[in-house]
Amino acid sequence: MRIAVVLFNLGGPDSPEAVRPFLRNLFTDPAILRMPAPLRAVLGRLIAWRRAPTARDVYARIGGRSPLLPLTESQAEALEAALAREGATARCFVAMRYWHPFAAATARAVREWGADRVLLLPLYPQYSTTTTGSSVTDWQAAADRAGLDLPTTELCCWHSDPGFADATAAILDRALAEARAALPPGTALRLLFSAHGLPEPIVKAGDPYQWQVEQSVAAVLRALDGRGTAAPEHVVCYQSRVTPQRWIGPDTEAEVKRAARDGVAVLVCPIAFVSEHSETLVELDIEYRELGHRLGLPGYFRVPAQNSDPGFIEALARLALRALDSGRPLCSFAGARQCPKRFGGCPHAAARERAGAGDAAGRAAGIPEQAAA
Repeated sequence: MRIAVVLFNLGGPDSPEAVRPFLRNLFTDPAILRMPAPLRAVLGRLIAWRRAPTARDVYARIGGRSPLLPLTESQAEALEAALAREGATARCFVAMRYWHPFAAATARAVREWGADRVLLLPLYPQYSTTTTGSSVTDWQAAADRAGLDLPTTELCCWHSDPGFADATAAILDRALAEARAALPPGTALRLLFSAHGLPEPIVKAGDPYQWQVEQSVAAVLRALDGRGTAAPEHVVCYQSRVTPQRWIGPDTEAEVKRAARDGVAVLVCPIAFVSEHSETLVELDIEYRELGHRLGLPGYFRVPAQNSDPGFIEALARLALRALDSGRPLCSFAGARQCPKRFGGCPHAAARERAGAGDAAGRAAGIPEQAAA
């Protein structure tokens, strides 16, 4: 069986000229800007126009383009090799949400390869309606347009997967040792787990992202303890706020400032990013580092993203194989739904609602439930 593994990621501009259309695609996504379509189209384009100069400056600091696509392609190549070692006939494809390669091109490539089955594997450990949810919706429309009608498994999240936690803890362990060795004896160190933020209204509407981020941190700390390493004081915080509305917190920048006031060094661990990109290479590595230096922070260190780390790739391969073996069209890293019921934005909740609606329609039509199923 020929398995197409479709890796979802955000995407990023590949030139200064691509920055504005990339931002336009981002801010006109109904999962991001939640308002009626005509207003969203106008406001999204306005936001993109206003933010483009600042964003171009950000990308200029890392060579004028996002590194996300080449890094994701390297992950795809490494994952394909790992799956081959397990005996799977699989090819990994990349589908970006807001810049090339878009889902439409990827769906055509999957069809032309002659896949028998598809696995949708988001490179977002934690599920959000704004990331994985948006990518899945985009993929389904693209697959329909491409005439790609294949058995498909959707892996919704892997926030507390033991393999992911162990691989992340190993990278964190090395970074902790390096940070402690670089600091003068007796200097306190605080660990900041930093994730991309979300507007509070999205979380209050039932998006499980913040809860899943917290589960990821807990899993990584357990794995670190299992390695015999005592974690320093830690904080879960959020970065990259882009709109004036209230966002979930605490804010990463505010935590850097608090650490400076407290006279403690910081080690920043990106917990929701598995590839380097502008938020890690510019926001964390340059802007917050410069802020800490200005404020007299005793030390500023950052844990690398996973990229193609062998342990991380092996964890992804095990995740992929378990999802394919689950027999479920929609599964979490552990098979069944993991989010508490209060999170109506969990995709399992939406799938259950669709199933309930189908059962109700079947009963109305006089079709027995077993036949409708």
